[in-house]
Amino acid sequence: MNDLLTAYLPLVIFIGVSLVIAGALLVLPFIVAYKQPDPEKLSAYECGFNAFDDARMKFDVRFYLVAILFIIFDLEVAFLFPWAITFGDLGWLGFWSMMSFLAVLTVGFAYEWKKGALEWD
Repeated sequence: MNDLLTAYLPLVIFIGVSLVIAGALLVLPFIVAYKQPDPEKLSAYECGFNAFDDARMKFDVRFYLVAILFIIFDLEVAFLFPWAITFGDLGWLGFWSMMSFLAVLTVGFAYEWKKGALEWD
């Protein structure tokens, strides 16, 4: 039984050291922090501008368009990682199916570029 407990001793030491470091990182800022903030620090501040209007104001559609385009292309590129890992096992069918997928992606990107969806005026 002592051999089993001795085998777990490094794990227990590691967990103990981790808890001490985590506790120190949680408590130390409250001890060291500056405690008299000025009114400028307590003021509302967002994106480099002072708050000047209602939070429910309308935003330009371009913000949403750029966000959607980023998500679409980011998710489509995520398909390349599993394909690259299994590339050797897929053969020519897997290669040409990915090439057709990338061709559709390129045509969509060229269409967006031509329509000016990526321009920011």
